[in-house]
Amino acid sequence: MSAPTVRRRRLGVKLRGLRGSSTLDEVAAKSAGAINPAKLSRIETARTAAKAKDVELLLDLYGIKGKELRRALLSLTREGARRGWWQSYRGILSSVYEDWISLEAEATTLRTWQMGVIPGLLQTGEYAREIVTATAMSEAIEAKVDALVEIRLARQAVLTRDDPLNLWAIISETALRTKCVGEGVMTEQLGRLLSLGRRPNITIQVLPADASPHAGQMGSYSVLGFEEHADLDVVHVESLTSLLYVEEPDHVDVYRSAFERLRASALSIEKSAELISEIRKLHP
Repeated sequence: MSAPTVRRRRLGVKLRGLRGSSTLDEVAAKSAGAINPAKLSRIETARTAAKAKDVELLLDLYGIKGKELRRALLSLTREGARRGWWQSYRGILSSVYEDWISLEAEATTLRTWQMGVIPGLLQTGEYAREIVTATAMSEAIEAKVDALVEIRLARQAVLTRDDPLNLWAIISETALRTKCVGEGVMTEQLGRLLSLGRRPNITIQVLPADASPHAGQMGSYSVLGFEEHADLDVVHVESLTSLLYVEEPDHVDVYRSAFERLRASALSIEKSAELISEIRKLHP
């Protein structure tokens, strides 16, 4: 999967929806030759990267006046060609991971449920190193641990930029009780959670180990949100060997609903902070 694929697909799906009942030939005719049916088809099916001028033309032809929607779609278009800081790590990052970082940089909200680890955006350097090392399943990845930790920490800038990402993290109590090899690693990590949890754009809840059966037991996931346009949202599901994007609106809704249930089952923000503090005292 090339780095812009997810963005192209999201843009294509949205443009196809805006076209409505008009055929490709009808749109081409209205454009007076500025765009042909084959090109429009390639844009809608993500086989080619759209240019901003083409998207602007299509939005005009479709009668789209809303500034927010136009800005969101044009931003989606331009991001496909813009060079991000993560591209300097070519050869270390997979194209799929590059895509995730770029989407994370564009998103306005992130809702994440984690069963076994602290979310990457909230990790300390030493904790990140232990997790990256423990999950490296090949010598090739083991050789990249330093760079991967550096990248993970660089991603955290989205939380402190001028328009910070709004992060809501629900973390299993099990993840908080992990016994790291390094002395003081978990003490520092849990202290960081307490500190970050006081930021206005970061909310942290803990799901107790003795919670009743819940949808989160099917696996960890994250939902990236993009302003007011919920149909552009993306779900990210990661495993040891692959990374899956869920983009169909109906399927994304399932993950959103599951997250709301997890929020209801988790401890309150205040009780979560108390539990984190208690567990922190137990770590060496």
